[in-house]
This record gives sequence, C-alpha cells and structure tokens, in this order.
Amino acid sequence: MSRQKELAMDFLLHLFPRVVLRRNLRFTYTFCLGGLAFTALLMLMATGLLLLFYYQPTPERGFPSILFLESSVWGGKFIRSLHRVSSHALLLLLLLHTLRVLLTGAYHKPREMNWVVGSLLLALAVFAGYTGYLLPMDQLSLWATQTGMELLAMAPLGDQLRTILVPDGVGLPLSLLRFYILHVVLLPAAMLFLSSLHFYRIRKNKGVLPYL
Repeated sequence: MSRQKELAMDFLLHLFPRVVLRRNLRFTYTFCLGGLAFTALLMLMATGLLLLFYYQPTPERGFPSILFLESSVWGGKFIRSLHRVSSHALLLLLLLHTLRVLLTGAYHKPREMNWVVGSLLLALAVFAGYTGYLLPMDQLSLWATQTGMELLAMAPLGDQLRTILVPDGVGLPLSLLRFYILHVVLLPAAMLFLSSLHFYRIRKNKGVLPYL
C-alpha cells in the first residue's frame, strides 16, 4: 500500500509542479493547445453526461429521443450543440497540437513515448467522433456510418473489424448498442487514461522547456 501511495504522490507532484519558471508559461510558446484540447475533452464529457439522461440507444427511440431533447427539454438544443462543437474543437486542437509538436521537434528523445501516447489520443478522438456520429440515427448519420464501414472493409483485417462493430448491420440494435458503449464508456475512459499518462510524461520529461 505504501508503494502505491508513493506512486500516486509522484503522479500528482508531476502533474502540479510546486515551482515553474516564468518564461515557461509564455502563451506564445505552446499556444496552450494541449490544455485547450483537454478542456474540450472535459466539455465533451460534461455535455455527454447530460445527454445520457434523455438519449435512448435503440433504433426505434434514438432519433425521437433527440427530437424530444431539442424541442421539449430546457436547454437541450444548446447542450447538444455544445457537445457537437466541442467534438469539432477537440479534433482541431489535437491536429494543431500534433502539428506544433512536429514543427518544433518535440517528439525527439526522450519524448518518444509521449509522441506515441499523443498519436493514440488523436486516433481515439477520431474514432470517438465516428462512433458518436451514428447515435442520432438520422439519414445523414446512417449513410455516413455505412460509408465508413464499407471503407473499413477494404483495409487489412477490415472485414473482421466490421463484423465486430456492426454484426447485424449499421443502425440495427446490436450495432447501435456497441457504438453507444464505445462512445460513452470505453473510448472516454481510454482517453482520460491516456491524457493522464500524457500529462505525467510531460512533467516527467520537464516539458518541452525545462522546469527548475
């Protein structure tokens, strides 16, 4: 137990260093893209949690529950719009953050592991957006998801992955349930874990610019 407590304290100390050099806090250096992306992720989770109170993950009730949310729930349309805008912001900020890391060479030793973690985060964010796109169950989401599945089938092992994701066809009960679980449970949990690991490694490596 003492070893676990020591590891937890070490993690917290690296997330929140006691002293930081003033020059390392300049806005012009990193543009706070990583922090802004994490803020967008938290906003996604907060608004998504509110949407869970009304969304029904079934082919028959998925779209009507969205209509009810937007027409009959106070602030429902705003929350759904904020959730959608936050998803766009997350992807844009992650792409810009990745570009900055590439241009500044921040992926070089000893930060190779953090580059891998960040790349995984970007991939999970794209996949989370894809799984969430089906949930409204309107014509646009159904055909867009169907197109994505057809493209996936052309990739190596694509048929097997497609069978796992949509065993009974796009928008049918089992497929919708799997997309729902991925979108609201598995992918957010994985992204939170990788974000924590990402921030920990940044502090462990003393950031792109060193601390004291």
